Amino acid sequence: MKTAIVWFKTDLRVTDNEVLCRAIAESEQIVPVYCFDESHFETTPYGFKKTGSFRAQFLLESLIDLDKNLRELGSGLLILKGKPEEELAKVVNLYKSKKVFAKREVAYEEKQTEQLVQKALFKLGCEIETFSTSTLYCAEDLPFSIKDIPDVFTVFRKKTEKEARIKEALPKPTRINSPEIPKLILPTLQELNLEFTAIDSRAAIQFKGGETEAIKRLNHYFFETKSLSIYKETRNGMVGANYSSKFSAWLALGSISPRYIYQEIRKYENENGANDSTYWLIFELLWRDFFRFMFKKHQTKFFLYSGIKTENKNSKSLNEKLLSQWINGATPSDFINANMIELKKTGFMSNRGRQNVASYFCNELNMDWRFGAAYFEEVLIDYDVCSNWGNWAYLAGVGNDPRTHRFFNIEKQANDYDKNKAFRDLWLE
Repeated sequence: MKTAIVWFKTDLRVTDNEVLCRAIAESEQIVPVYCFDESHFETTPYGFKKTGSFRAQFLLESLIDLDKNLRELGSGLLILKGKPEEELAKVVNLYKSKKVFAKREVAYEEKQTEQLVQKALFKLGCEIETFSTSTLYCAEDLPFSIKDIPDVFTVFRKKTEKEARIKEALPKPTRINSPEIPKLILPTLQELNLEFTAIDSRAAIQFKGGETEAIKRLNHYFFETKSLSIYKETRNGMVGANYSSKFSAWLALGSISPRYIYQEIRKYENENGANDSTYWLIFELLWRDFFRFMFKKHQTKFFLYSGIKTENKNSKSLNEKLLSQWINGATPSDFINANMIELKKTGFMSNRGRQNVASYFCNELNMDWRFGAAYFEEVLIDYDVCSNWGNWAYLAGVGNDPRTHRFFNIEKQANDYDKNKAFRDLWLE
């Protein structure tokens, strides 16, 4: 097979990238491409953009870094913009390719796009081969079929940990053969109908996109500060860079893989000892896997008001005024406000904050949870379709929570997790 196309999506890395490795192994030369899918920059039926300024900026930085890393190996990144099925067909025609290698999708819209690309390529005598590159455990290694995966995380976790194994992370390729790839030309934020927004200086961390930054962050959190050894105790923190790993944004775009993180945790444990905290990061990666497998199992249900629950609930109406107060941090709760202002000004919020603002939205404002999830989709730097919609459904009581109604006492949470008001003082000027 002469020239194959590698279609990068949310797997923007050269280390532990099965798509890239398989393409190199099976082809004489490869052309790496990334397509700015125009549908990713539209406004959703909920009135929010699918991609906001913070994540778009992070994506652009990630692509610059991927291009640099590919060029060091003898290749580069070709940028496309438009409908993937049309743009990829043009590239396939240009290079007379018979195969496109890509990451396998699980969520509804992403799968639809994959199918449109497959149809367009089929007409050109070109096939698409996909690989699962996002999870710690491969679906085929799980101790159950996708349709039989337990809907309760603890049941899933215990059986998976006991009976499945985690594959080794693949090394970075040493050399890539490619035709000459033109110099990287990225669309500007303006071309994506967005405006540049600087991350507020009070941010817990100044995120910068790319695999290089992801590995730098891992080395800092693990080996330089040894923060991993106290992760379980600090993970509910709200102020500062090191209360949690902050890997989520790089994981969401695939600039770092869960298996690479797992491998580094094991390396860290060999050097510094294993404890509850080192295990807890693996536990959190398993949650990420779980939501992805849930999307594979339940498909479109996570986008319905009734979620994966069988009883059909009547969708709640929307109160524009309450929605606006929630978004802008103007509710009667100072704890909710501080978290929402942090999100608006930085594109990030702690896990503790996310649970509280979602609970408040669903239970106290009593609104359709999907508007909250859609707002997060626009604003979060670390937006991941499965984790975001899966977590929101969970907190709305229509997801994977075995308890029928999870309700956070916001005042108690504020006293427990922001006792001295350091977080609220930081964000409420």
